[in-house]
Amino acid sequence: EAFGGTFHIAEGYAELARAYAEAATGELPSVPPSEIYCHSLTDPTILGPELVAQGYQTLTLFGLHTPARLFGHDNQGAREVLLTGTLAQLDAHLAEPITDCLAFDADGRPCIEAKTPLDLERELRLPGGHIFHRDLSWPYAQDQGAAGRWGVGTPYANVLLCGAGAVRGGGVSGVPGHNAAMAVLGH
Repeated sequence: EAFGGTFHIAEGYAELARAYAEAATGELPSVPPSEIYCHSLTDPTILGPELVAQGYQTLTLFGLHTPARLFGHDNQGAREVLLTGTLAQLDAHLAEPITDCLAFDADGRPCIEAKTPLDLERELRLPGGHIFHRDLSWPYAQDQGAAGRWGVGTPYANVLLCGAGAVRGGGVSGVPGHNAAMAVLGH
């Protein structure tokens, strides 16, 4: 049941402050905070019927306080260090080690796909691997400039930005879409 929603690891105030401070000094967080989702519990169609019948599940983990600049020197090495630390944090909250629960592919490798911000930028064109396309600035824009009152304006007439890259961001909240509609309506 823990994985039916969002599972937060090492996200207490002190843990987040420590991870932020470490990242600010150029170090990977020693206790990596993360959010984990088990999408297959609510949508089993993301797996094939054979895997569902065998009881397989998926986990998606978002690591926090891991900006792209921490991976520039050794992307592969940093990925491994962070993966090891993150699995250790997960194990601290589980009855059995996560590695004992992993599926393995035909070649005997664990079915884990770990992506760094640099990987996400290269493969998905996310700027800096940032899922929100940039740091959020809610509730106030530092410089309204072209973004305007609702944070969705661009330098181009009649073009509004209503996705995660809008000044006020919003992730999956729909806030940028709402704000774009309000701008169109002239509110």
